[in-house]
Amino acid sequence: MKPNLSKIAAMFVAVVLAFFVFATVEARAQEKPKDKAKEKTKPMAGMAHAGMDVAKAVAVLHPTQGNTAQGVVTFTKEEGGIHVIAKLTGVPKGEHGFHIHEFGDCSAADGTSAGGHFNPTSMQHAGPMAEKRHVGDLGNVTADDQGNVSLDYVDKHLAFMGPNSIIGYAVILHANADDFTTQPTGNAGGRIACGVIGVAK
Repeated sequence: MKPNLSKIAAMFVAVVLAFFVFATVEARAQEKPKDKAKEKTKPMAGMAHAGMDVAKAVAVLHPTQGNTAQGVVTFTKEEGGIHVIAKLTGVPKGEHGFHIHEFGDCSAADGTSAGGHFNPTSMQHAGPMAEKRHVGDLGNVTADDQGNVSLDYVDKHLAFMGPNSIIGYAVILHANADDFTTQPTGNAGGRIACGVIGVAK
């Protein structure tokens, strides 16, 4: 008995079509969750700033491994810039580099997870009063004989909105003084304290 070639061909075509339809439906089913995920994640970008009039932020600094420096830095929006107030204790006597770094991550024992200086405008490193500097260049702080640090000034480069927004980045206190010259770090040495900047009431 000879096989019916037309029936075999028809069955083959039916199987191929069925496979094609199934694959198409499956692919569309997989795409929809991705599209929904995109819809959910797109508005999340910059959520910390969207619709919020941030007036104040704070960073609580904790010592890195083997160090004792700690304290609180507050950032308050006012006319002319951001008012920076730092109160630190347990800091070795003398001058110490004080910067905002590019990642809000203090998880590394030595603070290196915070990355380099926060520099969204791609400037050279400089002192805090320089017209052109890293946004994160806050200069030096000075610890007294008891290891206490007080800093109080207004910084016109910092912001809570736009590319210069400091929200979510890390404040780093260094072991040595910033020389304001060495690129791109100021040769300020290791990191003795770290804290992430968050929105405050």
